[in-house]
Amino acid sequence: MSKIVHGRFVFVSVRLLLFFLFSLGLTCLSSAPPTYAATHNVTNGNISWPQNQVLPTFAQPHALDVVDLRQASTDEALTFSTLEGIVNRQEPRVYLLQTGADEDSYTWLKDMKIPYVVHADPWEVVTKYIREVKGVIIYDPNLLDSSNVAVTLAGLHDGLVVSPDLATKLEAAPYNLRVLDDLRGKFSTALDAYTWEVQNLWPQTTHRMLIGVPSSTSITIPPDNWKNFKTVQQVSQPVTDSSNRKVYDLDLSSYLGGSAIYLRFQDAYPQDGWGPSVLQVTAKADGQVVAQFTPCTSQEDQYISDHGNSQCDSGNPSMHRFADGGNYFIYRFVPPAGTKQFIVSVDMWNEFLVSASNVQPALSSDQQMVVGGLLRDYAVANRALVFWLRTANTEETALFTQLLSSVQPGTPYLGWFDNEGSGVSLTSKHAVEVFAADYFHNLTVFSGVRAPISNHPGTVPVPVLQNKIYVTFTVSDGDNIQYDEHRMRLLWDNAGRGSVPLNWSIDPAIYDAAPFILSYYQRTATKNDLLVAAPSGNGYFYPSLWPQSSLDAYLSQSGAYMRKTGMNMLFALDLTPSLQPAVIQAYNRDMHLQGLFYYNDGGDNPTSTTVIADKTLPVSSQVIISNQDGGLQKIQQLATSWDGKSPLFISVLVDAWHMTPTDIAAISQKLGDNYSVVRADQYFQLFRKANKLPLAEE
Repeated sequence: MSKIVHGRFVFVSVRLLLFFLFSLGLTCLSSAPPTYAATHNVTNGNISWPQNQVLPTFAQPHALDVVDLRQASTDEALTFSTLEGIVNRQEPRVYLLQTGADEDSYTWLKDMKIPYVVHADPWEVVTKYIREVKGVIIYDPNLLDSSNVAVTLAGLHDGLVVSPDLATKLEAAPYNLRVLDDLRGKFSTALDAYTWEVQNLWPQTTHRMLIGVPSSTSITIPPDNWKNFKTVQQVSQPVTDSSNRKVYDLDLSSYLGGSAIYLRFQDAYPQDGWGPSVLQVTAKADGQVVAQFTPCTSQEDQYISDHGNSQCDSGNPSMHRFADGGNYFIYRFVPPAGTKQFIVSVDMWNEFLVSASNVQPALSSDQQMVVGGLLRDYAVANRALVFWLRTANTEETALFTQLLSSVQPGTPYLGWFDNEGSGVSLTSKHAVEVFAADYFHNLTVFSGVRAPISNHPGTVPVPVLQNKIYVTFTVSDGDNIQYDEHRMRLLWDNAGRGSVPLNWSIDPAIYDAAPFILSYYQRTATKNDLLVAAPSGNGYFYPSLWPQSSLDAYLSQSGAYMRKTGMNMLFALDLTPSLQPAVIQAYNRDMHLQGLFYYNDGGDNPTSTTVIADKTLPVSSQVIISNQDGGLQKIQQLATSWDGKSPLFISVLVDAWHMTPTDIAAISQKLGDNYSVVRADQYFQLFRKANKLPLAEE
């Protein structure tokens, strides 16, 4: 779960008619069997995947060869991740240390207490397992999406995915590997590559999961890349509610004289994640309009020179570009010769820092390199189809839709999207659950490590009901299983944890994906820590878009996983101001919840209200906070409606990417005696008492 984000919206040269004609030849993909759980299997080593199990179980590892890739090239990371998948299919024996872990790279490895050896020379591990590898598959450096096709081939043919340079190394002694396939020059575009993959490889891969991961990432940008930029407009204080939205006129006349003017937008307060949002841009040279465009449309394409990992949002008020945290974007303008005055008017809001230069930056984040490691071991081991189909591209979306239509309800999609809102909407409409997992490390190992999981974790007494303001805090993003591995562990180790009641959202399906991680959180929880199910069940989906014909079966399966993991409260997320009555009835009927939290990810959430839905189910809408001061103010503002004659209930969603348990403890300490901070189970039981509802079973 996170703020709905959108990738670049690109209008391509239209080949849609031709693609439609081609798609008629793929009609076999759109007729899924009517049963709930997918049944298409391939022979898969010692991996076990019974029906009605969300994700597969790997063999128990007994010893691990550890390869440190933190200083390796992305090409090497790609090769070793495919090796890990091939080897770990039989039994997890290879573990990769990779960049991007919030926790220390050895944290989980040490906690699991599995014997391991760290190899100073990674290529020793290749030599050790060379007999399990049948050859190499060379991707095309001129079309990085071909690396995803190569990973699919690697899973089917037990090959290592390699760059041309590494192919030369591995073809020679002492490895002497043969070339299984060479994709250089085979495809002209990403769509060509994925169309070929669907036609030729999809019939051979598992149909029980889909893997969507990007094939490329931005090159590293050094800090001195912006040395020539000077600030031209900046907010003076944090703003997270769009209240400073207006058209700002930026006089860039002093930057005339060069070949172009570069305008950079970045987050003035990157720690809280509410950077600039831009809706419209108009440039005038001596009073005449020379450029005018809406971000994230084809109008913008000729002006944006560096996307800087910025994103697009089609929501409130309409399509706009934003850049949170360390992200940014740059527009390039070429004023007519002889221009004396150059003004750029920008409709923008929130925490913007705008700077300008007439010197072109040396590097752009739009320069890409291949992605290596991460989820690719899991894809190879499970012989899954790997792709990156962009929802901003009409033709690619059509192919994506064909794939989603060919799998059965409840099929897991692991990875991510170019656009969260569009991607989750598309998968939800096809009854496909999402697991954000593109940055999960060593999932082939974690899916095999056994650990005890309690179906009845510790309870705490419910306080006596008083006329107080009851507040409960829930940490966001637990549906994101890579967050459960990385950021959540960092927050869990925060010194403030345990000092105040705090609900931690987590995906119930981690019972399959990484039972040791779930077990660790259960075993080390304090009496103030409570695990609750993350949006919006076993996986991330929008309930209002999920087909009603399969919703009951899916929620029943989610309920079974919640009972196995000792959870009876759930945090749901959708794009509507409130959950639809039919959806609430399904949750109440199929999951037997003590209570349900709800967050509207499709618009503003100005208040928190707790109501009785479907006669017996407490549903509490959440307000989100992302920093101490703003969070305290929001809670105090909501409390102004309290009359002191009856309890008031406030549910708060804590932005996991910008806050810590220490922050929540600080807020709690500043609340007065009229407030009581409680766990979710206490919160819903107190609400039930206040409204004369039957108390839920503990």
